[in-house]
Amino acid sequence: MSMNTNAVPQAGSGIPVHDTHSKTIGYLLWIFGFTGAHRFYYGKPLTGTIWFFTLGLLGIGWIIDLFLIPAMDREADQRFSGGAINYSVAWLLLTFLGFFGVHRMYMGKWVSGIIYLCTGGLFLIGVLYDFWTLNTQISERNHASGLRS
Repeated sequence: MSMNTNAVPQAGSGIPVHDTHSKTIGYLLWIFGFTGAHRFYYGKPLTGTIWFFTLGLLGIGWIIDLFLIPAMDREADQRFSGGAINYSVAWLLLTFLGFFGVHRMYMGKWVSGIIYLCTGGLFLIGVLYDFWTLNTQISERNHASGLRS
C-alpha cells in the first residue's frame, strides 16, 4: 500500500486528512469570487450559483469569503478523496479550457473529452454540469483507483 505524501493530520482526531484543495488556488479564484468560482472549487455549487447570479451577494459575501477560505479549504480536504487526479489541476483546466474538454481528458474520460472538444463543452451545458460536479467526479475516480492499488 502506498502512502500519500499529501496526508496531514486533522486537528484533535489523529485521522489523516488529505490536502486535496489548495488555499492558493482558492484565493486566486476568490479574485473572481463575484462569479462564485472559489465556492464551486471548494464543493459549494449552490452558493457558487447564488454568488454568480448576485455578483457575490452584491460584493458583501465576496469580501466575507476572504476570511472563510481557510475553513472552506479544511472542509473540502475532509470531504473529498485524494489520489492521482489533482483537484487544483482539474479545476484550472475546467475554468480555462473546459470548453475544449481538457479537464475530462486529464481525468481519463477521453470519450466525453473528445465530445466536449467537438461540441464546445456540450454547448456549455456540460461545462456548467462539471462546475457543479467536478469535485465529486474526481473524488470518485481517486477513491476507485485507490481501491485497485
